Amino acid sequence: MILGLDVSTSIVGATLLDNDGKIVYCNAWDLRKYKDHFTKAEVVKNELCSTQFDDTVRVIIEKPVSSFFGTGGSSAKVITTLAKFNGIISWICRERFGFNPEFIVSTTARKHCGVKVPRGTKAKEFVLNFVAESVDDFVIEYTKFGNPKPGSFDKADSYIVAKAGFLGYREA
Repeated sequence: MILGLDVSTSIVGATLLDNDGKIVYCNAWDLRKYKDHFTKAEVVKNELCSTQFDDTVRVIIEKPVSSFFGTGGSSAKVITTLAKFNGIISWICRERFGFNPEFIVSTTARKHCGVKVPRGTKAKEFVLNFVAESVDDFVIEYTKFGNPKPGSFDKADSYIVAKAGFLGYREA
């Protein structure tokens, strides 16, 4: 089984695929109410220690963006914070499963899954719609205003990460 994680300091998306590529688990762990990284990491650790992940043979984590400065990009502080938290979660995965997680850049994961985001389109929204339309087991909940509930984008991203691994992605 393959566990794909979309790690951020606000919401972590997690998708577990079985050996046939079917969704066994797909959820978003909301960390927004916790103030510090250590408490947030403890919440993720508790989720990862549940028995549903016992048969996991691979863990693939989306790499934090490393060069995204400029208009609409992330600041150095945001990138550093994300990389630090990603490292903590990576270590927790290594401790929990007994092997090193693999890492994949989001664009590489999308490419492996055949997701081509048109220029000028918001990638997160496009990926969510792609997964919702092409994966029977994927469930999106909506707010009363018709917007995807928080965590929906993270679940979709974690699915793409796991699916890329299922389709043969191996970290170089």
